[in-house]
Amino acid sequence: MVATPAAGSGPGSADADPTATSVGFRSDRGPVLAAIMLSTGLVALDSTIIATAVPSIVRDLGGFSQFPWLFSIYLLTQAVTVPIYGKFADSLGRKPVMFVGIALFLLGSILCGVAWSMPALIVARAVQGIGAGAVQPMSMTIVGDLYTVAERARVQGYLASVWGISAVLGPTLGGVFSEYLSWRWIFYINLPLGAVAAWALARHFTERITRARHRVDYAGAALLTVGFGLLILGLLQGGVAWPWASVQSVTILLTAAVALAAFVGVERRAAEPVLPLWVFGRRVLAGGSLTALCVGALTIGLSSYLPTYAQGVLGTSALVAGFALAALSVGWPLAASLAGRLYLRIGFRDTALVGGVFVITGAALTTLLGPDSAVWAAAAAAFVLGVGLGLTASPTLVAVQSVVGWDRRGVVTGANMFSRSLGSAVGAAVFGAIANATLADRFAHPPAEVGARLPEHVDATSLVLGGHSQSTGPAVADYVRASLYDATHHVFIALAVLAVLGLGAVLLMPRRSEQLTFE
Repeated sequence: MVATPAAGSGPGSADADPTATSVGFRSDRGPVLAAIMLSTGLVALDSTIIATAVPSIVRDLGGFSQFPWLFSIYLLTQAVTVPIYGKFADSLGRKPVMFVGIALFLLGSILCGVAWSMPALIVARAVQGIGAGAVQPMSMTIVGDLYTVAERARVQGYLASVWGISAVLGPTLGGVFSEYLSWRWIFYINLPLGAVAAWALARHFTERITRARHRVDYAGAALLTVGFGLLILGLLQGGVAWPWASVQSVTILLTAAVALAAFVGVERRAAEPVLPLWVFGRRVLAGGSLTALCVGALTIGLSSYLPTYAQGVLGTSALVAGFALAALSVGWPLAASLAGRLYLRIGFRDTALVGGVFVITGAALTTLLGPDSAVWAAAAAAFVLGVGLGLTASPTLVAVQSVVGWDRRGVVTGANMFSRSLGSAVGAAVFGAIANATLADRFAHPPAEVGARLPEHVDATSLVLGGHSQSTGPAVADYVRASLYDATHHVFIALAVLAVLGLGAVLLMPRRSEQLTFE
């Protein structure tokens, strides 16, 4: 298959980049970029809104121990579909894949809004994730097609502004909806944004491709989904629903390992593998994927548990907790804008190394948060960590895109996004396992005066998050609050360890990235 996009013209077009083939006409690049920013906002707004609404969702639907599934299932379905979409994008074009993703994302948003139980909401989030698997990587891929490496330094600032706006708007809307309307509106708000994005792309984005027959690697996709699905199930339920050394845990985790091993075997023989193994065979691609894995896990860890810490431990409102989390997304785009200029001077890897230092610093600051810390301290830690992630994620992604041509850019971008989504999915499961194990241990050995008053039919943490402390007494609420602090503190320690590993992943990348050649 050979893809032939519509030719660009004039200086500054994608033709100036030897690794890219232009898509669309140069006169359309502005409107197309605006449409891409709207599409990116579709995913960015959702990721910042839901984190602050978790306590309200738990209050209405119950099941604090299940809430990590709201992140894990979304990120898992996103992760396993990203490489499929990347493959389709290189054969069918970026535009149809983007439209399918937006449609599925909006369908999932509607289903989330009408969910009547936590299991129903989890299933709806899975549908959302399938759509998001196309939206985010296609946005990045189209930017890689339209702009040269030098131009992307400026465009990265525009895209970063989307996350900055979402950082303020998302948590604010999440807090307002949770306190004054309903958490369901955090999903309904996606509908007008998605409709405008689809209209803008349909009107302004033009591409011409030579379509060829392709074979979908259904076996690989199924094994990938089953393998990581069982891995996440084992991590979230182990030590909570059943002991870690039980037959259930061993069977689930062993089956997951077998499925993933079989996936590798299938990919080696597949004519068109869903995730080509060559994307992990070059240092720049492997290092970029491992870095993206750590970035995804760090992001979901802080996004999931910082609002829980702020509301459940510090006793702030959903709105204040949202602003604390917003500091992460404010620092990220500001740093991403700087990264675009910085990596043109000192290189991709060195820019990411600077970011890694900030990530470690920010993660270390979260471990210093205490049960009586000021909320601004939590926001400051999130901001520093966001700066580090912005200086790390952007240059590594551009480095990956710059070493391949147009016909492979969708695959490598999809693989990088897959790694990031996988890191988030597995990270949510691991951090959920840490938090659940800590809470289970605390609730299994409470003081006698507290244990007798812990209700059996309510997930005990909901006593704090759901505002039931008055009906149970201050002693019970204080114990639950202290237990929740221990759980979030252990998660923050895990974030610090992961930050160090992320710096090691960056060091795997070569200092200079050369254009790759493939047989």
